[in-house]
Amino acid sequence: MSAHQSALPVRRLGSTDVAVSAVGLGCAPLGGLFSPVDPAVATATVDAAWNGGVRHFDTAPHYGAGLSELRLGNALAPRDRAEYTLSTKLGRVLVDHEGQWDLWAEPNGKRADFDFSYRAAYDSYLGSLERLGAERVEIGLIHDADEHKDAALAGTYRALAELKAGGRIGAIGIGMNSTDDAADLIERAEFDTALIAGRYTLLDQSALDRLYPLCLDRGVSVIAAGVFNSGILADPKPGATFNYAAAEPRMVAKAQAVAAICERHETPLRAAALQFTAAHPAVASILVGARNPSEVDDALAMYAHPIPGELWHDLKRAGLLAEEAPVP
Repeated sequence: MSAHQSALPVRRLGSTDVAVSAVGLGCAPLGGLFSPVDPAVATATVDAAWNGGVRHFDTAPHYGAGLSELRLGNALAPRDRAEYTLSTKLGRVLVDHEGQWDLWAEPNGKRADFDFSYRAAYDSYLGSLERLGAERVEIGLIHDADEHKDAALAGTYRALAELKAGGRIGAIGIGMNSTDDAADLIERAEFDTALIAGRYTLLDQSALDRLYPLCLDRGVSVIAAGVFNSGILADPKPGATFNYAAAEPRMVAKAQAVAAICERHETPLRAAALQFTAAHPAVASILVGARNPSEVDDALAMYAHPIPGELWHDLKRAGLLAEEAPVP
């Protein structure tokens, strides 16, 4: 497969020395998101990404209450540490909890609770290093601070800025699902990167209004996640999920209209979804979540799939894509 022979392009985050591959592996599914993942399959998933040229791996204590970090650390243990970029998040701490917790299907006696204090940020960072089996992480992100912006800037951000100044983290940023809250934070502090999920996709280009122009203006590199809006852009059928909830009929109809144009150009919808998100000049890398090797292989093949320029033209002409959206 062509995607596996060519190394993925590598790009720097902001003005830092931290580089990320153009496609990164999002490791939330490896923490048992919605359903359990066999640890051997988790390792095979990371290996498949590695073999496809992926050198950027994103996780968080939140994912499976530490399980994702443990599994990612185990999978990467044999690899040369200088060869890849690790990203994790701060803003939650692990506490004791019996039974199932939230969206995570593998109870491990823990859950992750919000804590944006300065102290918690250091504890979180050290806990992540321990689970990952790493001396440092390259990217530290403030996780889901939408409703906690002041606390996150006073606590988590202060700790991250210190860790960066001390050379213990290379790039600092935010990891969020919203556009306005993310833009507010970027306006109020110095960040290198912003991991934004689901806000610049074939179905939702809300990042164009304020967030992406601001990122370009401030030299903040975007890592774009959620390119399939949690499923609907991989398979737009009734009952599909859009941003982790059942999609409204109107959204399903829109996704099907986009899919019909893709089909006319003999292009898989997944290929158009990945490449559209990756084409914006603010975006340094797209993150693809995967729970098994075949999902990784598929994403890399779709990323490399040739797409005729007419397809984008037709989507804009049908009013399905913002006129000002840059296309590949």
